[in-house]
Amino acid sequence: QVQLVESGGGLVQAGGSLRLSCAASGDTFNNYALGWFRQVPGKEREFVASISWSTYYGDFVKGRFTISRDNAKNSVYLQMNSLKPEDTAIYYCAARSGGISNMRPSVWDYWGQGTQVTVSS
Repeated sequence: QVQLVESGGGLVQAGGSLRLSCAASGDTFNNYALGWFRQVPGKEREFVASISWSTYYGDFVKGRFTISRDNAKNSVYLQMNSLKPEDTAIYYCAARSGGISNMRPSVWDYWGQGTQVTVSS
């Protein structure tokens, strides 16, 4: 069992930056792929980024976001730069056992409660 707690969301102006953090507990952190997804009310959850042996990003990221992890701290981060109003969403941290990344939300095993990111124009 893995518990995930996100932090770092908030309100930022377009063009600004935010750094999301996700702290994990409950199992051996190194064995998991870690990811970030986002969701807007009424829409499906969308893949943002993941990290396992490599990093992967959603097409819309276009070099603006960077995912990283610190296994010693059991944490994963999402640095978001050049934010746009369309990046407004609830951002969720996720973990998948076996260490293999995947863009489909349904195959991820554990989820955090989410953190709100709002980008004003």
